Amino acid sequence: MMSLSKGKINVTYTVGDINTNDVGMKDFLFTLGCYPGETVTIISKLASNYVVNIKDARYSIDEQLAKAILV
Repeated sequence: MMSLSKGKINVTYTVGDINTNDVGMKDFLFTLGCYPGETVTIISKLASNYVVNIKDARYSIDEQLAKAILV
């Protein structure tokens, strides 16, 4: 597995795990619909911000969140 931060733009990945001990971060990602088995697509990367597509919705996440998502 690799972190989402190393992913390519316009490629759909399946979330394998959320790699963090921060319960708040896990809860936040879960509210976005980002949990193991769900698909996520990187729409764009600008500096340390990522625009991702999860469940037909677009979200902006920072690099720390992208590194916690393993695909």
